Amino acid sequence: MGKLNLKNRLRKGLFLLDGAMGTQLIGLGIEPGKCSELLNFESPGLVLRIHNSYLNAGSDAILTNTFGGNGITLARHGLENRVGDINTTGAQLARKAAGKNKYVLGDIGPSGDFLEPLGSLKPDQLRGIFADQAKALIAGGVDGFIIETMGAVDEAVVAVEAVKYSGSVLPVLASMSFDKRGDDFRTMMGVDVKTAVSSLVAAGADAVGFNCGTTTLDEYVDLAKRYVAAAKAVNPKVFVFAEPNAGKPELLDDKAIYKVTPDEFADAAQKIYAAGITIIGGCCGTSPAHIEAVSKKLRS
Repeated sequence: MGKLNLKNRLRKGLFLLDGAMGTQLIGLGIEPGKCSELLNFESPGLVLRIHNSYLNAGSDAILTNTFGGNGITLARHGLENRVGDINTTGAQLARKAAGKNKYVLGDIGPSGDFLEPLGSLKPDQLRGIFADQAKALIAGGVDGFIIETMGAVDEAVVAVEAVKYSGSVLPVLASMSFDKRGDDFRTMMGVDVKTAVSSLVAAGADAVGFNCGTTTLDEYVDLAKRYVAAAKAVNPKVFVFAEPNAGKPELLDDKAIYKVTPDEFADAAQKIYAAGITIIGGCCGTSPAHIEAVSKKLRS
């Protein structure tokens, strides 16, 4: 018997995503600022090494190395004409690591620009750009999509719509990045939790969540509770997921340092799980050791 399709698997309960790709690559000697998606061609063994490390740590799913794989972001590296092969190859690498029994999520990050009137992008233009990325990821064999680190809700909605526009029927997980502001949580563009959840659910997201941001572990736990409450109010059947950083980053010699240990991260993940979130991974600063600690704690 083959594996369940992704949506049915999510209904079964605890589902562990992987952790950071970018900070892992930097830790292995890749220069910050380099187009990490190009490593799918230049250093596929390095990308596979990270994928396999997370799978060995207990991840049920790994994310493709395509976070910045949209045409706008790639254009900053002169690679706007390589959206297809960069994303398809990234998906194929993840599929090679995951095999038949684990899952691959096609990773889509923000464009780095804004929709009108704040920026120059028109909704149809941006929708087409994200749809091109989604089609290439489908060609590489993904089981679903994860849209991450969004700050503007209109862009996040367009990204979800774009996956649907591409013709895909695969599940879409969509998350936004929050910071603590007083007694509330807001994205860089001022979006609150209720607005994020209701907008993404209305757009057709199968799961809504949060990732990245500059909050402490205790604040991530608080955010988790608010997310679950907001999701239940909109649609009790929607999945909720969390990908916290390894705590709040500290600047040291102009570098972001994450000091949270794997055990501390696992303790926070246990509280997030207790809040009602069954899809859990890690973002910046997390490593296979962090995911392994979560796996051992939640599966024990």
